[in-house]
Amino acid sequence: MTDSDDATAGTPAETRRQTPGGGVRPSATDIEPAAPAEFGLVQAWWGDGKGKTTASLGMAFRAAGHGYRVHLLQFLKGGADSVEGVRGEYNAIAAVPGISYENTGHYGWHGLLDGSDDDEHHAKARGALERTAEIVDGAADADLTAPLDLDGDPTDGVHLLVLDEILYAVEQDLLEEADVLDLIDEKPDNLELVLTGSHSEPTYLLDAADLVTEVRKVKHPFDAGVRARKGTEY
Repeated sequence: MTDSDDATAGTPAETRRQTPGGGVRPSATDIEPAAPAEFGLVQAWWGDGKGKTTASLGMAFRAAGHGYRVHLLQFLKGGADSVEGVRGEYNAIAAVPGISYENTGHYGWHGLLDGSDDDEHHAKARGALERTAEIVDGAADADLTAPLDLDGDPTDGVHLLVLDEILYAVEQDLLEEADVLDLIDEKPDNLELVLTGSHSEPTYLLDAADLVTEVRKVKHPFDAGVRARKGTEY
Protein backbone atom coordinates (compact mmCIF):
# COMPACT_ATOMS: atom_id res chain seq x y z
CA MET A 1 0.00 0.00 0.00
CA THR A 2 1.36 3.43 -0.93
CA ASP A 3 1.25 6.59 1.16
CA SER A 4 -1.52 7.78 -1.16
CA ASP A 5 -3.53 4.61 -0.43
CA ASP A 6 -3.06 5.19 3.30
CA ALA A 7 -4.42 8.70 2.93
CA THR A 8 -7.60 7.61 1.14
CA ALA A 9 -8.32 4.38 3.05
CA GLY A 10 -11.56 4.69 5.00
CA THR A 11 -12.64 7.91 3.35
CA PRO A 12 -16.22 8.20 2.04
CA ALA A 13 -14.95 8.06 -1.54
CA GLU A 14 -12.97 4.87 -0.89
CA THR A 15 -15.89 3.31 0.95
CA ARG A 16 -18.15 3.99 -2.03
CA ARG A 17 -15.64 2.38 -4.36
CA GLN A 18 -15.76 -0.81 -2.26
CA THR A 19 -19.54 -1.15 -2.55
CA PRO A 20 -21.36 -3.07 -5.31
CA GLY A 21 -21.32 -0.85 -8.38
CA GLY A 22 -18.25 1.02 -7.19
CA GLY A 23 -20.31 3.79 -5.64
CA VAL A 24 -22.21 4.52 -8.85
CA ARG A 25 -25.86 5.25 -8.15
CA PRO A 26 -28.13 2.50 -9.64
CA SER A 27 -30.34 3.50 -12.54
CA ALA A 28 -32.97 1.93 -14.77
CA THR A 29 -32.18 0.57 -18.21
CA ASP A 30 -34.16 -1.09 -20.97
CA ILE A 31 -35.01 -4.75 -20.28
CA GLU A 32 -33.18 -7.12 -22.60
CA PRO A 33 -33.12 -10.95 -22.47
CA ALA A 34 -30.40 -12.17 -20.12
CA ALA A 35 -29.50 -15.22 -18.06
CA PRO A 36 -28.84 -15.37 -14.31
CA ALA A 37 -25.41 -16.57 -13.22
CA GLU A 38 -26.39 -17.95 -9.80
CA PHE A 39 -29.99 -19.18 -9.89
CA GLY A 40 -31.02 -22.65 -8.76
CA LEU A 41 -32.02 -22.37 -5.10
CA VAL A 42 -35.32 -23.29 -3.46
CA GLN A 43 -37.06 -20.67 -1.32
CA ALA A 44 -40.03 -21.20 1.00
CA TRP A 45 -42.08 -18.35 2.50
CA TRP A 46 -44.63 -19.33 5.15
CA GLY A 47 -46.37 -17.89 8.21
CA ASP A 48 -49.55 -16.29 9.48
CA GLY A 49 -48.49 -12.77 8.50
CA LYS A 50 -49.28 -10.72 5.41
CA GLY A 51 -46.50 -10.48 2.84
CA LYS A 52 -45.62 -13.92 1.49
CA THR A 53 -47.07 -13.36 -1.96
CA THR A 54 -45.94 -9.74 -1.87
CA ALA A 55 -42.34 -10.79 -1.22
CA SER A 56 -42.39 -13.38 -3.98
CA LEU A 57 -43.84 -10.86 -6.44
CA GLY A 58 -41.08 -8.43 -5.50
CA MET A 59 -38.47 -11.03 -6.39
CA ALA A 60 -40.31 -11.89 -9.58
CA PHE A 61 -40.34 -8.28 -10.77
CA ARG A 62 -36.71 -7.83 -9.75
CA ALA A 63 -35.66 -10.86 -11.80
CA ALA A 64 -37.76 -9.74 -14.76
CA GLY A 65 -36.12 -6.34 -14.54
CA HIS A 66 -32.77 -8.03 -15.20
CA GLY A 67 -34.16 -9.71 -18.31
CA TYR A 68 -34.72 -13.15 -16.80
CA ARG A 69 -37.78 -15.22 -17.74
CA VAL A 70 -40.19 -15.48 -14.81
CA HIS A 71 -43.52 -17.24 -14.31
CA LEU A 72 -46.02 -17.01 -11.44
CA LEU A 73 -48.42 -19.91 -10.96
CA GLN A 74 -51.03 -19.35 -8.26
CA PHE A 75 -52.71 -22.18 -6.37
CA LEU A 76 -56.04 -21.54 -4.57
CA LYS A 77 -56.29 -17.83 -5.43
CA GLY A 78 -59.47 -17.95 -7.43
CA GLY A 79 -61.08 -14.98 -5.73
CA ALA A 80 -63.89 -14.19 -3.31
CA ASP A 81 -66.63 -11.59 -3.05
CA SER A 82 -64.23 -9.16 -1.35
CA VAL A 83 -61.75 -9.28 -4.28
CA GLU A 84 -62.35 -7.90 -7.76
CA GLY A 85 -61.74 -9.96 -10.87
CA VAL A 86 -58.75 -7.85 -11.94
CA ARG A 87 -55.79 -7.59 -9.60
CA GLY A 88 -53.12 -4.93 -9.60
CA GLU A 89 -50.27 -7.42 -9.90
CA TYR A 90 -51.80 -8.90 -13.06
CA ASN A 91 -51.93 -5.48 -14.71
CA ALA A 92 -48.32 -4.83 -13.69
CA ILE A 93 -47.19 -8.24 -14.97
CA ALA A 94 -48.85 -7.54 -18.32
CA ALA A 95 -46.84 -4.33 -18.60
CA VAL A 96 -43.40 -5.85 -17.84
CA PRO A 97 -41.49 -8.00 -20.36
CA GLY A 98 -40.43 -11.48 -19.32
CA ILE A 99 -42.92 -12.16 -16.52
CA SER A 100 -46.18 -14.06 -16.94
CA TYR A 101 -48.81 -15.56 -14.64
CA GLU A 102 -51.64 -18.01 -14.46
CA ASN A 103 -54.26 -18.43 -11.76
CA THR A 104 -55.51 -21.96 -11.20
CA GLY A 105 -57.62 -21.30 -8.12
CA HIS A 106 -61.27 -22.11 -7.53
CA TYR A 107 -63.73 -19.44 -6.39
CA GLY A 108 -63.57 -18.90 -2.66
CA TRP A 109 -60.88 -19.95 -0.19
CA HIS A 110 -60.64 -23.56 0.93
CA GLY A 111 -61.56 -24.09 4.57
CA LEU A 112 -63.31 -20.76 5.15
CA LEU A 113 -66.89 -22.05 4.83
CA ASP A 114 -67.58 -19.64 1.97
CA GLY A 115 -69.79 -22.04 0.04
CA SER A 116 -67.06 -23.18 -2.34
CA ASP A 117 -66.88 -26.87 -3.17
CA ASP A 118 -64.09 -28.90 -1.56
CA ASP A 119 -63.93 -31.38 -4.43
CA GLU A 120 -63.43 -28.52 -6.86
CA HIS A 121 -60.64 -27.10 -4.72
CA HIS A 122 -58.94 -30.50 -4.73
CA ALA A 123 -59.31 -30.88 -8.49
CA LYS A 124 -57.94 -27.39 -9.13
CA ALA A 125 -54.94 -28.01 -6.87
CA ARG A 126 -54.13 -31.27 -8.63
CA GLY A 127 -54.48 -29.54 -11.98
CA ALA A 128 -52.09 -26.82 -10.86
CA LEU A 129 -49.60 -29.45 -9.77
CA GLU A 130 -49.78 -31.10 -13.19
CA ARG A 131 -49.28 -27.72 -14.87
CA THR A 132 -46.28 -27.09 -12.62
CA ALA A 133 -44.76 -30.41 -13.68
CA GLU A 134 -45.09 -29.33 -17.33
CA ILE A 135 -43.26 -26.08 -16.64
CA VAL A 136 -40.51 -27.81 -14.64
CA ASP A 137 -40.08 -30.35 -17.45
CA GLY A 138 -39.83 -27.48 -19.93
CA ALA A 139 -37.16 -25.82 -17.82
CA ALA A 140 -35.24 -29.11 -17.73
CA ASP A 141 -35.22 -29.20 -21.54
CA ALA A 142 -34.16 -25.55 -21.89
CA ASP A 143 -30.72 -24.01 -21.51
CA LEU A 144 -31.22 -21.92 -18.39
CA THR A 145 -27.68 -20.58 -18.60
CA ALA A 146 -28.71 -18.65 -21.71
CA PRO A 147 -31.23 -15.84 -22.26
CA LEU A 148 -34.78 -17.00 -22.95
CA ASP A 149 -37.53 -15.53 -25.09
CA LEU A 150 -39.25 -12.99 -22.86
CA ASP A 151 -42.55 -13.65 -24.63
CA GLY A 152 -42.13 -17.42 -24.81
CA ASP A 153 -44.51 -19.95 -23.34
CA PRO A 154 -43.45 -20.88 -19.78
CA THR A 155 -43.16 -24.51 -20.87
CA ASP A 156 -40.31 -23.40 -23.16
CA GLY A 157 -38.25 -22.58 -20.08
CA VAL A 158 -38.17 -20.09 -17.21
CA HIS A 159 -35.36 -18.98 -14.93
CA LEU A 160 -37.60 -18.30 -11.91
CA LEU A 161 -40.83 -20.11 -11.05
CA VAL A 162 -43.06 -18.86 -8.23
CA LEU A 163 -45.62 -21.37 -6.92
CA ASP A 164 -47.86 -19.12 -4.88
CA GLU A 165 -49.91 -20.82 -2.11
CA ILE A 166 -48.68 -24.31 -2.96
CA LEU A 167 -47.65 -24.77 0.68
CA TYR A 168 -51.15 -23.80 1.81
CA ALA A 169 -52.55 -26.44 -0.55
CA VAL A 170 -50.43 -28.99 1.30
CA GLU A 171 -51.53 -27.65 4.68
CA GLN A 172 -55.16 -28.03 3.57
CA ASP A 173 -54.55 -31.64 2.45
CA LEU A 174 -55.26 -30.78 -1.17
CA LEU A 175 -51.73 -31.88 -2.05
CA GLU A 176 -49.21 -34.16 -0.36
CA GLU A 177 -45.87 -33.15 1.12
CA ALA A 178 -44.31 -35.66 -1.25
CA ASP A 179 -45.75 -33.75 -4.22
CA VAL A 180 -43.68 -30.69 -3.32
CA LEU A 181 -40.56 -32.69 -2.52
CA ASP A 182 -40.83 -34.49 -5.86
CA LEU A 183 -40.97 -31.13 -7.67
CA ILE A 184 -37.82 -30.04 -5.89
CA ASP A 185 -36.06 -33.29 -6.77
CA GLU A 186 -37.08 -33.04 -10.42
CA LYS A 187 -36.31 -29.38 -11.05
CA PRO A 188 -33.19 -28.59 -13.10
CA ASP A 189 -30.20 -27.23 -11.23
CA ASN A 190 -30.47 -23.69 -12.62
CA LEU A 191 -34.18 -23.16 -11.97
CA GLU A 192 -34.90 -20.88 -9.01
CA LEU A 193 -38.03 -22.16 -7.27
CA VAL A 194 -40.08 -20.03 -4.86
CA LEU A 195 -42.82 -21.66 -2.75
CA THR A 196 -45.30 -19.68 -0.65
CA GLY A 197 -48.21 -20.30 1.70
CA SER A 198 -49.04 -22.29 4.86
CA HIS A 199 -49.71 -20.95 8.34
CA SER A 200 -47.97 -23.95 9.89
CA GLU A 201 -44.26 -24.55 9.54
CA PRO A 202 -43.45 -26.76 6.53
CA THR A 203 -40.89 -28.84 8.42
CA TYR A 204 -40.73 -31.27 5.53
CA LEU A 205 -38.90 -28.55 3.56
CA LEU A 206 -36.18 -27.77 6.09
CA ASP A 207 -33.68 -30.10 4.44
CA ALA A 208 -34.89 -29.63 0.86
CA ALA A 209 -35.09 -25.81 0.73
CA ASP A 210 -32.17 -23.40 0.76
CA LEU A 211 -34.12 -20.50 2.27
CA VAL A 212 -37.06 -20.79 4.65
CA THR A 213 -38.62 -17.54 5.89
CA GLU A 214 -41.43 -17.19 8.43
CA VAL A 215 -43.69 -14.17 7.95
CA ARG A 216 -45.13 -13.68 11.43
CA LYS A 217 -48.28 -11.71 12.19
CA VAL A 218 -48.01 -9.16 14.96
CA LYS A 219 -51.21 -7.33 14.05
CA HIS A 220 -53.51 -7.57 11.04
CA PRO A 221 -56.50 -5.40 10.04
CA PHE A 222 -58.36 -8.59 9.05
CA ASP A 223 -58.77 -9.34 12.76
CA ALA A 224 -60.62 -6.02 13.15
CA GLY A 225 -62.99 -6.85 10.32
CA VAL A 226 -61.17 -4.98 7.55
CA ARG A 227 -61.59 -6.91 4.31
CA ALA A 228 -59.15 -7.13 1.40
CA ARG A 229 -58.33 -3.66 0.09
CA LYS A 230 -57.69 -2.75 -3.53
CA GLY A 231 -54.06 -1.85 -4.05
CA THR A 232 -52.73 -3.62 -0.95
CA GLU A 233 -54.23 -7.11 -0.96
CA TYR A 234 -55.19 -7.31 -4.64
